[in-house]
Amino acid sequence: MIQIFAFYLFAAILIASGAFVILSRNPVHSVLWLIMAFFNAAGLMILVGAELIAMLLVIVYVGAVAVLFLFVVMMLDIDFAELRAGFIKNVPLGLALAFLFLAELILGIGAYQAGSVTLADSAVNPARDGATNTQAVGELLYGKYPFLFEAAGVILLVAMVGAIVLTLRQRAGVRPQNVARQVSRRPEEAVRNTQPEVGKGVSL
Repeated sequence: MIQIFAFYLFAAILIASGAFVILSRNPVHSVLWLIMAFFNAAGLMILVGAELIAMLLVIVYVGAVAVLFLFVVMMLDIDFAELRAGFIKNVPLGLALAFLFLAELILGIGAYQAGSVTLADSAVNPARDGATNTQAVGELLYGKYPFLFEAAGVILLVAMVGAIVLTLRQRAGVRPQNVARQVSRRPEEAVRNTQPEVGKGVSL
């Protein structure tokens, strides 16, 4: 019974958080709602026994969102004085959300101790007896779909390189790095021994 109640609670808060991510006009608030959505999604994964995916949601996605939060603060022109002015007004909402997180944590621990929600075995990858969720995911990725897993990695690498190339800008007064010239230079060109006269310094 506690598993079903926890499922509907996490699902409802997840849907509400996703809606607030879209409806919030302040980008900082949108990121905070997104973090809350990730935490509730991790709670749903724990309920079905997928503890690996839950940890990935918390560690990878919330960690990446924290970096995104820093980029938003650094790159956007946000009036921090206006944000601080509404701090006292939003204290009750912050305390309510803190108690909600605490209640979800206690409820999630209780639901996990009561046992995960039973799901039907999939015909694609039926559960092996005695295998944990992490072992099952590893066997599926590296045993049945290794080439698709590697293709996904290549696509992400191409996307990362493309983002770097698109955002590369030449700034005035800054010499660009010539990697080919650095790699092809000889040792005698890299170091130069000089014997400057006293009081005359070194000419560059």
